[in-house]
Amino acid sequence: MSDNTTTNSVSGVKSEAEVREALRQVVDPEIGLDVIALGLIKELDLQPDKSHVRMMLTTPFCPYGPQMLEQTRRNVQETTGVPTTIEFVNEIWDPSMMEEGAGQDWGLFY
Repeated sequence: MSDNTTTNSVSGVKSEAEVREALRQVVDPEIGLDVIALGLIKELDLQPDKSHVRMMLTTPFCPYGPQMLEQTRRNVQETTGVPTTIEFVNEIWDPSMMEEGAGQDWGLFY
């Protein structure tokens, strides 16, 4: 599923919208915004028997990166109830990837 998909409930599979809402609990402690608002979740692949997350960080050397990746993986696994893997996507993040309006909390106007 792409990061533009909002819902897709298939027998027993949580919708992407439900999982994304649960991921709002995963907050970057340095910035104070969640991984969804920051635009860090690149892809969610939700299957009846497994899930896979592709995620980036605001910086490849983020000191909280390993913790955020594991917290995201665990959050998806708890929400979906199926084994979940996570893949670190080594892309350059920039504030334009944030949700509309999220940058205002950070002093940015995207």
